[in-house]
Amino acid sequence: MRDHDEAGRQPEVRAEAAMSLRAFFSTVVGGLVLLTTVSATLLVVLTTALEHMASTLSESVEGVRQAEELEVDLLVHSRLLASPGTPMVADPSRGRSPPQIESDLRRQMVEMHAIASTDEERQTVTEVQRQVYAYLAAQHAPLGPGVTAAQHDASAMASLDAALRSLERLIEINVDQAQEARQSAARWSEMADVLGLVLGLLVLSTLGLVVFWLRRFALRPVTALRSAMAGFGRGGRHLRAPEEGPLEIRDMAHTFNEMADSLTHQQEQQLAFLAGVAHDLRNPLSALKLSTALTGRGEVTPERMQRTLALVRRQVARLDRMVGDLLDATRIEAGKLELQPEVRDTRELARSVVELYQSNDSGHTLELVVPDSPVLVRADPARLEQVLNNLVSNALKYSPSGSRVEVSVRGEAEHVVLAVEDQGIGMSPDELQGLFIPFQRAGNAKQRAPGVGLGLSVSRRIIEAHGGRIEVQSQPGQGSVFRVHMARVSAGPPMSPAPSDEEEPASEGPGAMH
Repeated sequence: MRDHDEAGRQPEVRAEAAMSLRAFFSTVVGGLVLLTTVSATLLVVLTTALEHMASTLSESVEGVRQAEELEVDLLVHSRLLASPGTPMVADPSRGRSPPQIESDLRRQMVEMHAIASTDEERQTVTEVQRQVYAYLAAQHAPLGPGVTAAQHDASAMASLDAALRSLERLIEINVDQAQEARQSAARWSEMADVLGLVLGLLVLSTLGLVVFWLRRFALRPVTALRSAMAGFGRGGRHLRAPEEGPLEIRDMAHTFNEMADSLTHQQEQQLAFLAGVAHDLRNPLSALKLSTALTGRGEVTPERMQRTLALVRRQVARLDRMVGDLLDATRIEAGKLELQPEVRDTRELARSVVELYQSNDSGHTLELVVPDSPVLVRADPARLEQVLNNLVSNALKYSPSGSRVEVSVRGEAEHVVLAVEDQGIGMSPDELQGLFIPFQRAGNAKQRAPGVGLGLSVSRRIIEAHGGRIEVQSQPGQGSVFRVHMARVSAGPPMSPAPSDEEEPASEGPGAMH
C-alpha cells in the first residue's frame, strides 16, 4: 500500500517540479505581447513627438519666411516713397503699387498672428504690427506747418527701423525655435535608436531562449520517448522512457512506462498461465494414462474397475472444468458471451445447486436458507447456476471437513442477494485485492486445490453482464462470505426453463463448475 500511495503522489510531484508546454508558451507569448505593446506605445509616443517637432519646425520656417517677406516689402515700400513730393511708381520686381504693398503688409501681419505659437512670439508680432502701422501713418501724414521734408522722412525712417529691428527679433525667435525643435528631434531619434536596439535584442534573446529550451527540454525528451517506444516495439521489453522535460511529455512518458509495465506483466502472467495450464493438464492426463495402463495388466476385478472408472470420471470432470473456464474467459474477453435471460426464482436455482453438492457426500454440512415467497430475477439460469456452482465448490474445497457451508437467498426492495458463507481458510486484504484477476490465485488456494484461477473472474464477469455485482467479506482463518447482488423483478409466475438450458448442464455433468 505504501508503494501504491507513493505512485499516486508521483504525478503531483512532477506537476510541481516541471513546467508544462502550455505554461511555457503562455509565458513566451505573454512576453512577446508585452514587448509588442511597449514597442507600439513607444512608436506612438515617438511619432507624436516627431510630428509635434516637425510642426514646430514648419511654423518656425514659415514665420521666418513671412518676417523676411515683410522686411522686403517694407524696404520696397520705403524706396518707392523716398520723399513726399516724389510721384509714386510701381514695384519693379512684382509690379505692385505702394497701396498694393500696404495691403500685402496688413495681410502678412494677420497671418503672422495666426501662426505665432509662443507668448514671446505673439508679443513681438504685436510690436511689429504697431511699428509698421506707425511707419505707414508717418508716410501718409501731410507736412504740417513748421515740419520740413527731412523731419518727415526722419520720423518715417525711425518707425521703419524700429519695425525692422522687431522683425529681426521675430526671425531670431523662430530660428531659435527651429534649432530647439531640430535638437529635440535629434534626441528623440537617438532615443528611438537605442530603444529599437534594446527591443530587438530582447526579441532575439527571447527567440534564442525559446529555441534553446525547446531543444534542451522538449525535443530531447521526445526523441528519447520515440526511441524507447521503437525499441519496445522491436522486443526490448526492458526499455523505458525517461520521465523528464515539460509536464505533458513527462505524462506521456509516464503513461508509456505504465503501459510497458502492464504489457510486460501481462506477458509474464500469460507465460505463468501457460505453465500452470500445462502443469494442471499433465496431472489428470497422467492419472488417466496410469488408469488405462493398470486396466491393461492382467485380470481386473469389478471393484478395481469401479475405482478406476471413478478416478477417470473425476479427472475428466476436472479437465472439463478447466476447458470450460478457458472457453468462457475467451468468450468474455472477445465480447461474445451470450445470455438467454428468463424470469426465474432464485430459490429454485439455489436449491438445485445445493442438492447437487449434497449428493456428492463431500463431508461438509451444506445448508440452504431461503424465504417462503418467490424471489424473482431476470437472468440466464444456466449462467447463474454456473456462478453458484463455482462459489459453492470453492467454499467446499477451501473449508475443513465437517465444517458448515451456508447458501442463502434474501429478497430486498429492489435487489436479490445470493450469499455463500463458509468456515474455511479465509483471505487476507492483499489476497482480496487480486481475487478476481484472471490466472491469479492466492498462496493458500494453490496449496489446497488445483486450478488455473479463472473461475471467480468468469463469475464476476457473468454477474456484471447481468447488471449485478459480487462482494466478498473474508478474514484469515475465519472463512469467507460471497454475496451476489442482482436486480429484482416484480412478483409473477416464474417462466419455465427452455429445453436448451436443461440440456447444457446435463452435458457438463454433476460436477460442472465454470
